[in-house]
Amino acid sequence: MLRYLVVLLLVTACTPTPPVADAVNAEAVDYYDTSGRDDVLSGGVRMIPITTPAGDYRVWTKRVGNSPHKKVLLLHGGPGGNHAYFEAFDSYFPGAGIEYYYYDQLESGYSDKPNDPTLWTIPRFVDEVEQVRSALGLDADNFYLLGHSWGGILALEYAFAHRDKLKGLIVSNMMASIPAYNRYAEEVLGEQLDPDVRREIRELEAAEDYGNPRYEELLMSSYYPEHVLRMPAEEWPEPVLRGFGDLSYDIYLAMQGPSEFGIREGAVLESWDRFDDLKNLEVPTLCIGAEYDTMDPDYMASMAEELPNGYSLYLPEGSHMAMYDDQARYFAGLIDFINMVDTGRAEQ
Repeated sequence: MLRYLVVLLLVTACTPTPPVADAVNAEAVDYYDTSGRDDVLSGGVRMIPITTPAGDYRVWTKRVGNSPHKKVLLLHGGPGGNHAYFEAFDSYFPGAGIEYYYYDQLESGYSDKPNDPTLWTIPRFVDEVEQVRSALGLDADNFYLLGHSWGGILALEYAFAHRDKLKGLIVSNMMASIPAYNRYAEEVLGEQLDPDVRREIRELEAAEDYGNPRYEELLMSSYYPEHVLRMPAEEWPEPVLRGFGDLSYDIYLAMQGPSEFGIREGAVLESWDRFDDLKNLEVPTLCIGAEYDTMDPDYMASMAEELPNGYSLYLPEGSHMAMYDDQARYFAGLIDFINMVDTGRAEQ
């Protein structure tokens, strides 16, 4: 038996490796090459110092992979969410050779939480993203910015302020106008609810009784499984539960407001509207919309039409968390867009 194993090993060792396998192995080695990286000891994690008007803090990032031309920084939703629900990207981006960065914004996840409302402004967050980009060494030759939900607002604002730093932009499940979003939430999504459920939700909101367990019960049973993530709540993937469960509620309340049917009066984001400015943004941009999303999919398509170099990805089975409930289409379209821009096939 031992002799047989030795002979078998010798035969196997002498068998030429197919050229295709050599190429694939070389790509895999390159993708996980950590030469010259200063984050090897921590497994890709870096706490990046940032300067704000209220002092200096640190924000958490984690790099996965290595690619000279395709590097994606992920901006989570909320405000006050965290990177956890992006972990589905682990199943797709490595195989596509895309380097990507998890990132918890200030007040979120593993980053510092000063709980300072003076820092909860869009311009301050844009400046934070620019400091993170600079620290990570991302530039117009390789830098893609993906923002989901609130992260889409932040990604658009960053692009308007620093378009010269970007290679590509992805706005995932976020309309370019809060007033338009409010109308869609009230006039379309609200009207799709069972009349008794809608009546009870509106009564609780009119009384500003958002902390009532009944309010959450109604959302979890009738709204979230239809428009946030189209799975029974008990089947939601663990990264989603972790992402939603660690929400920094104070900043969420201040910037978004307590309602799940639009952004209410007095919230920081109440009047945000950039639709008319899209025509001035020439960065190649993918707008991702989904049939059952809290965001109007037709509006998402109109954003792509308004952008000089805009592209639309429509997900017929997806909702707000379309990277989960229409996952194969989401990542196929996203990766195709990144590769298209990388190879110069996007209009310049």
